Amino acid sequence: MAGKKQFDMDTVLDAAMIQFWRSGYADTSLDDLSRATGLNRSSIYSSLGDKDALFLRCLDRYATRYGDKFDAALSCAAEDPVAAVRAFFDVTLGRIADPAVPDGCLMAQSVMASPALSPSVAEHVKELFGLQRPRLRTALKAGGMSDANAEDFAVHVAAVNQSLAVMGRAGSSPEQLRAIVGVTVDALARALRPVG
Repeated sequence: MAGKKQFDMDTVLDAAMIQFWRSGYADTSLDDLSRATGLNRSSIYSSLGDKDALFLRCLDRYATRYGDKFDAALSCAAEDPVAAVRAFFDVTLGRIADPAVPDGCLMAQSVMASPALSPSVAEHVKELFGLQRPRLRTALKAGGMSDANAEDFAVHVAAVNQSLAVMGRAGSSPEQLRAIVGVTVDALARALRPVG
């Protein structure tokens, strides 16, 4: 249609997601989003909604992108739960090492910023953040762990995974991060070893 500006929605959403990830929700203005996406403010509102609506779309995009990678990593848990958890951590370590994305984790950063978010956005952030534990618990149960052990390790692995993002953002070396993963994976291997 003549006179109507066209843009690629995926490119725009990725640019907005990176902006929120780099600066956080509170420190990202509509002018920042306009610069990042190349859209003027009225185009952002008409095509993407207000700041909250755009932030929610970016969070969902992030959760789907990395959630799909986590699910793929854990897909071999029934055959080799230790390798599955190592692959799960490799997704995070790969994201941390990727120069194309900001340091840290958009989801963890957003949970920490919950007091600055509207109640509905904060609730959605917590729901998305909470997806890690059941994902891990299901994989560990498929790998032969009891319900209680699978729950305990799922909580632990999810916590270690988030700490990797925080420590990566704080400047920990790849070797230090891999050592942290190694301790957790070794503990899991010991817990899965048959007794006797």
